[in-house]
Amino acid sequence: MSVRLRPAAHCDILQPMKLGDIYKLAVKMAIDADPRGPEGVKKLLARRKIEYEDLPKSRKDEFDLEDLNNPYTDSRILLGNPDKEVDSILAGIDISSAEVLLADRLNEKGRSIDLILTHHPSGAPYAALHEVMDVQADVLAQYGVPINVAEGVMRERISEVSRRISPRNHGQAVDAARLLGFAFMCTHTITDNLVYDYIVKLFQKNKAETVGDVVNILKREPEYKEAMKGKAGPVIFAGDPRNRAGKIAPIEFTGGTESSHIVYEKLAIAGVGTVLAMHAGEEHRKAAMKYHINLVIAGHMSSDSLGMNLLLDALENRGIKITPCSGLIRVRRGKTTR
Repeated sequence: MSVRLRPAAHCDILQPMKLGDIYKLAVKMAIDADPRGPEGVKKLLARRKIEYEDLPKSRKDEFDLEDLNNPYTDSRILLGNPDKEVDSILAGIDISSAEVLLADRLNEKGRSIDLILTHHPSGAPYAALHEVMDVQADVLAQYGVPINVAEGVMRERISEVSRRISPRNHGQAVDAARLLGFAFMCTHTITDNLVYDYIVKLFQKNKAETVGDVVNILKREPEYKEAMKGKAGPVIFAGDPRNRAGKIAPIEFTGGTESSHIVYEKLAIAGVGTVLAMHAGEEHRKAAMKYHINLVIAGHMSSDSLGMNLLLDALENRGIKITPCSGLIRVRRGKTTR
C-alpha cells in the first residue's frame, strides 16, 4: 500500500548505494533519534566494550563484535556482502518465507529487487529482541519514574520476553532468502526510534487538551489516516475522549516490545495522565484503568510504517526504488539531502 503526500521529488543521485552504506545510514539515523541521546548511546557502547574485554577467551568467541558498533542488536544485515550495490528494495513490516518467494516472483516479472528489508527482526536479531529493551527504562525515567525503579520493573519483563522468544523458529525467512540469493536486512529498533522521535515532536508541536485531541492529532498523520480505512487506526483503550489528557507519555514506541503492566502504577505516581502506545495487552488496559491513566493505542502496523517511511524516504531520495509489501503503508514525506 502506498500513499504520497506530494509528487516525488527528482532524485539527484541515481547511482545505487552499497548495502553497507544503507546499514550505516540507518544506524546513524537511529542514534540521532535515540531517546538516550547520542551521548547516552556512546556510553552504552563504551560499557559493552569493557564487558567484552573482561570476557574469558571462550566467551569472546561467542560475542557478536557488531554489538560494539551498533547498539541495536535486533537490527542487522542478515545476508549479503556489504559492498553489494542496491538499486531496488522490497520493504515490509514482517518478512516471512512467503515474502521472499514474492520477491523472487517479482524479479521473474522484471522488478530486479536487490535487497529485502524487514522491520520486525528475523534470525539472530529476533532471538536478541529482549536485549534492546533496556532503553525503556530511560524512556520511563524521562517521564518521572526514578531510574532505579524503572530498571527494576523492566528486569523481569526482559527476562520474560527472552524466554517467550527462545523456542521460536528464528531463521526461517533468513534460510529462504539465502536459498534464493537475496540480500536481507532488518531495522527494528532503528525505525522504532525514528517513529518515537517523530511522535514526541508531534505532541510537542501540537498541544492536546483532551484524550480526544490526542486521537485527532494522530489521525491527521497519513499512516494513521490510511489505517482508519482498514479499521486499524488510533483507538482509546482506557479513558474517555472528554477526559483531560494531562501529561502525555509515548512510552511504547521503541525498546523491543511492550513493557510490564506494572509501569502504569509508577507512571501514575509520576503524574502521567495519558500513555500513548503502538499496542498494549489486556493487562496493560486493566492497569491503566485501575490507576486512572488514559491509554491511547496509535496502531501497530501504522506506527511501524511511519518509522520505516522515515528511513525509506532517505533511501529513495538517494535513488533507490522502494516496493512496499506486508502491511507497510508507504508514505513519502518529501525530499531529504545526502
